[in-house]
Amino acid sequence: MMDWQALRLSLLLGVLTVVILAPIALVVGRWLATTRLRGRAAIEAALTLPLVLPPTVIGFYLLVGLGPESPVGHGWISMFGQPLVFSFEGVLFASVLVNLPFAVQPTQRAFEAIGQDLRDAAATCGHSLWRTIWRIELPLAWPGIVTGAVLVFAHTLGEFGVVLMVGGSIPGETRTLALSIYDRVQAFDNASAARMAALLMAISLIAVTASFVLGGRSRKRA
Repeated sequence: MMDWQALRLSLLLGVLTVVILAPIALVVGRWLATTRLRGRAAIEAALTLPLVLPPTVIGFYLLVGLGPESPVGHGWISMFGQPLVFSFEGVLFASVLVNLPFAVQPTQRAFEAIGQDLRDAAATCGHSLWRTIWRIELPLAWPGIVTGAVLVFAHTLGEFGVVLMVGGSIPGETRTLALSIYDRVQAFDNASAARMAALLMAISLIAVTASFVLGGRSRKRA
C-alpha cells in the first residue's frame, strides 16, 4: 500500500526547503566565492559539518536547541501555543539546516568559476554591482545554482535520521516517505516498502537527470 500522505508531506518539505535555501545559497555562496576574509575557512568548515556529522548527532542538538526548555522552543510556544519539536515546522527548520552545504557549495563553486577579470570588465563598462550580478554572474552560475537546488530536494526526500529525531513519525505531520518505508519494514510489509522505495528512487533520478539537462543547456547559452 502506498502512503500518499507521506509522499505529499515529503514533496512539500522538499519544495519549501529549496525555496528557503535558494536565496540563502545565492547570498552566502557568492560572498564566500568573492570574499578574502581571513575567517573564511572556518565558515566553510562550519557549513560542511552537516555532511560529516552523524544525523543522530545533528538531530540530538536540534532536539535540545528547539525543545520547550530552550529559548527558541519557549519563544515558539509563547507565540504559537505548540512546541516546535515534533511538528512540521520543526522538521522544516532541521531540513534547512542539514541541507545548507548541498545548496551553498555548488553555488559557491559556480561563482568561483567566474573570473575576477570579467567582473572588473563589467565595472569598467559602468555596470553596477547588482547589474553585474543579474546580467552576467547569474546566467553563468546558473548550472551550479540548479545543481544545488536539485541536491537539496533529493536529499530532503531521503533524509531519515534528523527527521526522525526532531519530528518523530507522526502521520500527516512529520512522517515522510523515508520514515514510512522504515515503518513498513518494521511491520514486515516488504511489498509496500519496496513500492515506496522504488517511487522515491524514481523521483530522485528524475530530479537529478533534469538538473543535468538544464545545466547543460545553461552552459551552452552562457
